Amino acid sequence: MSAAQAPSAADGPPRLAAGCARPPAEVYDVALLDLDGVVYVGPDAVPGVPEALAAARAAGMRLGFVTNNAARPPAEVATHLTDLGVPADAEEVITSSQAAASVVAGLLGPGGRVLPVGGPGVATALRAAGLTVVDRAEDDPAAVVQGYGREVGWAQLAEAVVAVRNGARHVATNADATIPSPRGPLPGNGAMVGVVRDVTGSEPLVTGKPDPAMHAECVRRTGALDPLVVGDRLDTDIEGSHRAGAASLLVFSGVTDPAGLLAAGPLHRPDLLAADAAGLLVAHPPVTPEDGGWRCGRWRTVAGGSGLELHAAGDGPGGAPADDGLDGLRALCLAAWTGGTGSVPGPVHAGDEAARRALAGWGLAVR
Repeated sequence: MSAAQAPSAADGPPRLAAGCARPPAEVYDVALLDLDGVVYVGPDAVPGVPEALAAARAAGMRLGFVTNNAARPPAEVATHLTDLGVPADAEEVITSSQAAASVVAGLLGPGGRVLPVGGPGVATALRAAGLTVVDRAEDDPAAVVQGYGREVGWAQLAEAVVAVRNGARHVATNADATIPSPRGPLPGNGAMVGVVRDVTGSEPLVTGKPDPAMHAECVRRTGALDPLVVGDRLDTDIEGSHRAGAASLLVFSGVTDPAGLLAAGPLHRPDLLAADAAGLLVAHPPVTPEDGGWRCGRWRTVAGGSGLELHAAGDGPGGAPADDGLDGLRALCLAAWTGGTGSVPGPVHAGDEAARRALAGWGLAVR
């Protein structure tokens, strides 16, 4: 299905129910890949992902890299990807700094004075958009553009606060509260944006995902007709895909966990699930109604007054289909999302020992 034809989040059953009868790399022409938590975590590639992306390219799928991380300019990001075994050109990389710079250039016009807060990628994008970069609040900036940077500290935040209090427009490249790391989630740009917002009382304009501008720009650059957004965050990647009218693949190599997925609202519900980006290379099973519940592969689940219940329902007609370890979770998602509660109704009931083991593997509370 093309992005222009993709149904809204409110149309019919959740789109996860349809699955994908062929590997997505054979169905969609371009993968719009988030980076942190999808291609790499910290400085290292997610194990197996460079090989999976090479195989996706060999199958005819093109790649675009869409990141809310504003710290580095596109050329530096492309070099890092290439070093990790994912060959990339700067033109294939869209950062939230570029999206913010485009928005601010439209607001201020050529030469507008802007105070950057964040890594080098923020100032680089502002200059490329024809804006004038200044260093201090006393330089009379008309806007402050704030993006992630490891070096951001009190001094930069203080300049931003003074400039915003003096009337500068506060623009944030993204509002991600955390970033993934090998040590677990760490403070993201949203945490630092919150400091400026709380001190000034001024609500920032956020230009990164889920705003559809970044995905739309990547679609424009690649000429994609049937893009697939691949991400690890519900509130940016998946919501962004819905707002851009594109299909989505959620991976569990980053920040989202099964409990968060079960509680997802309509705009945060993906079309496909996979452990990591290797999910581009395999077919995805449908989730079908059965006896008042939902079935995926050999798993069946229902939603009742006391919560969700998962059963290992047997192989069914035609024998046992291949299971990537997520079929039961797919069934649970449909039961949770269509049960009328709007959220997960407490711990999940295990109907048998196989279900108990599966739920424990997903980190879900079991009753």
